[in-house]
Amino acid sequence: MQRGTNLGRLGDFNQAVIFESIRRAVDGVSRVELAGSTGLSPQTISNVVRRLLDDGLVREDRTIVSGPGKPRTVLELEANRMVSIGIHLDPGVITVVMLNLRGETLHSRRLDVPPVEVPAKTLETMAATVEEIIKESGMPRANVIGVGVATPGPIDRDRGVMIDPPLLDGWTDVDVVEPLRRMLNLEVVLEKDTIAASIAELWKGNDAARDNFILMYVGAGIGAGMVLGGEIHRGVSNNAGEIGHYSTGVVAQPCDCGRNDCLHASLSFNNVARKARAAGLTLTVPDDGNPEERAEGMRQIVKMADAGDERAVTLMRDCMEKVGQVAGQLCNALDVSLVIFGGPLWSHVGSYCLDGVREVINERFSSKNVHGIEVRSSTLGHEVGAIGGACAVMDATLSPKAAALLLR
Repeated sequence: MQRGTNLGRLGDFNQAVIFESIRRAVDGVSRVELAGSTGLSPQTISNVVRRLLDDGLVREDRTIVSGPGKPRTVLELEANRMVSIGIHLDPGVITVVMLNLRGETLHSRRLDVPPVEVPAKTLETMAATVEEIIKESGMPRANVIGVGVATPGPIDRDRGVMIDPPLLDGWTDVDVVEPLRRMLNLEVVLEKDTIAASIAELWKGNDAARDNFILMYVGAGIGAGMVLGGEIHRGVSNNAGEIGHYSTGVVAQPCDCGRNDCLHASLSFNNVARKARAAGLTLTVPDDGNPEERAEGMRQIVKMADAGDERAVTLMRDCMEKVGQVAGQLCNALDVSLVIFGGPLWSHVGSYCLDGVREVINERFSSKNVHGIEVRSSTLGHEVGAIGGACAVMDATLSPKAAALLLR
C-alpha cells in the first residue's frame, strides 16, 4: 500500500524531471516550453534551471523570437559534463563503452572470446580496459560519475555479487563491485544484463511506444527486460526476466528443471550443435565445451550463414522462432505493443530472423483483434548491454523516480 508523499524529496524529483526534459530536447528547449511540458510553475523552472546552470549541466545557447514579447533563451545540455562507463560481461564477449549525458557512445572496446573462466583475471581485464578508455578519451576523471556492470543473472544487486549464472563456469558468488571499485577508485553498480539493456532502450528512445515494451535479449543466454508505464520492471530482487524455462511447445532434450520443452533446453549449445551436425554442418568445437568454445561454435554457425549456407540460416531461424514463442507469451501476459530484440548474438542473426519472430509473436498474441505487436531490432547492436550498464549509472543519478517520493 502507498504511504503518501515524501515532500522533502519533491525538489530533487522536479529537478530530475526538468533535466530529463532538457536532455531529451535535441534542439534545445526554452523555459516557457519546459513549463508547458512538465506542468511545473515558471518560478520552479527558473530555480531549477539556475541550479543546473551553476552545476554546468546545461548552458544558455541562443535566443529565439516567437511572436510578440520577450525573446526566449534556449537551454542546451552540456553533454560531456558527465560521462559514465558501461561494461557488459557475456560468456562470449566483453564490451566496454563510454557514454555522455546525451546517451552518445564516445569510445568503446569489444573483447571477443575473452578468458572468463577465472573471475579475478576477468575483473582485472575489465578495469584495465576502463582505464584505457578514460585515457584515450582525454576526459577529466572528475567527469566520470561511475561504472555500470551488466552481467547474466541471478545477481545480488545490493551486495554487487553474481550469484550463480548458468553459462559462466566458476562465477558462483563472485563479488564484482568491490574489486572494480578498489581498482578504479570509481563508483560501481551491478545490473542484470536484460534490465541494463532495457534501461539503454528507455534512455535512447524518444517514441511514446517505449513506455511499454519487452526487450528480448539474445546473447550466449536468453532473457527479457520489461518496461511498463515508463518504468523498468525489476522484480523484488532485481532479477526479473528469467525466461529460460518457459515452454516453447516443442520437445528438445531433458533440462535441469525437469522439463524437456523449455527455451533453455532448446537453445543450449549442445542441442544447437547436435542439430548443426545433423544438418551436415562442421563445427570445430565440442558440444559440451567451455564458455569460450560455446561462443566460438555459435560464431562458426553465423559465419556459415553469412557465407550463404542455407542450412545454417535455417538452424538460426528455428532457434529464434523458439524465442519468439516465449516473447508471444510475455506479450499476452503484459499486453504491450512493442518487442525489441537485441544483444551480442542478435546483432549477427537478426537480419535472418526478424521477420520470422515477428510472425510468430503476432500469431501467438491473443489480443490481435485489438492491436498488433511491433517487432524490431535494437539500433544499439552488440553494445546494448554495455550501453545499458552506463545508462544505469546515469539513470540512478539523474532520472526522475516517482517511487522516491513515497515514504519508506
